[in-house]
Amino acid sequence: MKRIGIDVGGTNTDAALLDGSTVLAAVKTFTTADVTTGVRTALADLVAKAGDQARDVSAVMIGTTHFTNAVVERRNLGRAAAIRVSLPASASLRPFCDWPKDLAAKVNGGVYLVEGGHEYDGRPLVPMDERAVAEAARGIRKDGVNAVAVSATFSPLTAECEERAAEIVRNEHPDAHVTLSSGLGRIGLLERENVALMNASLIGLARETTKAFVDAVAVSGLNARLFITQNDGTVVLAEAAREYPVFSFASGPTNSMRGAALLAGVEDAMVCDVGGTTADVGCLVNGFPREANNVVEVGGVRTLFRMPDLLSIAVGGGTIVTSDPLAVGPQSVGYKLGKDAMVFGGSTVTATDIAVAAGLIELGDASRVASLDSGLVEAALAQMHEKIAEAVDRMKTDAVPVPLLAVGGGAMLIPGRMPGISEVVHVENSDVANAVGAAIAQISGETDRIYRDLSREDAIAAARESAIASAVEAGADAATIKVIDVEDLPLSYLPGHAIRARVRVVGEAAAVQPEGVLV
Repeated sequence: MKRIGIDVGGTNTDAALLDGSTVLAAVKTFTTADVTTGVRTALADLVAKAGDQARDVSAVMIGTTHFTNAVVERRNLGRAAAIRVSLPASASLRPFCDWPKDLAAKVNGGVYLVEGGHEYDGRPLVPMDERAVAEAARGIRKDGVNAVAVSATFSPLTAECEERAAEIVRNEHPDAHVTLSSGLGRIGLLERENVALMNASLIGLARETTKAFVDAVAVSGLNARLFITQNDGTVVLAEAAREYPVFSFASGPTNSMRGAALLAGVEDAMVCDVGGTTADVGCLVNGFPREANNVVEVGGVRTLFRMPDLLSIAVGGGTIVTSDPLAVGPQSVGYKLGKDAMVFGGSTVTATDIAVAAGLIELGDASRVASLDSGLVEAALAQMHEKIAEAVDRMKTDAVPVPLLAVGGGAMLIPGRMPGISEVVHVENSDVANAVGAAIAQISGETDRIYRDLSREDAIAAARESAIASAVEAGADAATIKVIDVEDLPLSYLPGHAIRARVRVVGEAAAVQPEGVLV
């Protein structure tokens, strides 16, 4: 089955055509300010390069930085109202209480706390105040806010209150888009609520972005289904992705790690992906990025949902190098690398210029960096090597030497030897590993809940069945599903025999005859 993977980074937009696990063609172009133009260019260049091999492409998988950039840069965000069903509990910490002030000022479309919610075992705290929910919805409509995030205590275990509140909001405010926290985060009210609020604020941008991607695929002439890659290395159909943009926050680094695993034929290793702006370091476990089990901050907001465990440092091909005093980053020329770097005719010394001057790569006009002081080149390279080695060491969980897969357009900046690393592996097509990872992405399902009065084995089995059902509902072929992550935790502080079980599964997309790309 032929697939095209596209990954949009801060500097480059990469595209790769795969037939199974074989890379047939790959291209790298510069990201454009509007991003979508870069996707169209990459698709057009790839189709032209692949020729007849680009026929019969069944799917296009795109990873994008649109949504995380919007939060980090505080742009293209809509207002979102928060309805929390939790009183009399959790009244002291209101929605948006832990957000950066500038971000909260842009997004906060009103806060409404109402009675309701559940205990950890599904028992109601108090009956939900449906009249208060209706009044909140009318107030939100009056304020002209069209995005609503609904949260409730322990809603991942039972979403009854959230679903009923959403029904009431839609009746009172038909134009509102409602995001339920139960479908986004894990147990932990504030962090899950934060994810729901961010998702609600990004809905307008997500709809515009997915439509632009659909148009880009249509212009290319490909009759293929469009998927959007997610944080955990899996994909969803574009129509689902536009409803949950937060699931694509960290898809870029995840794609690189998945692509590295395929290209190297290794499923357990450290990975360092050096792009144009940052170097992302992570750990592969069974071919997938290790998931973060603690709070992850996005744009200064605490979240707890499906995110890879990554460490990003300001070392990339576009990183600016200054000589007096010596400094490598954190500023980067980003997607302007093609005109600002010295080897491309610019006047800014970048990490790419240092690499060319050191003879690590042949790129652009090497004569333009021949005059760089050799001491500066050596010192800058040593500083970059030190930063990358330290980041890799921080991400390791034990002292056993493991291989490191070097990928990304700036992989030449990775040192050949590092403490705790058995070997540094540079693989073919490593500069487009992110696009390769997008093309091979699978569909996932996950369950994270508390079970009572079940043995450990029965609790895990129940969680596994629930996760498989979730994956099949998302479009996975049941025959290809495999379990990739299992966690269980006895909760001795709760009455009864309580066990928290989390199971994650993945599978290939079910065979569906494409009828064109529709969103």
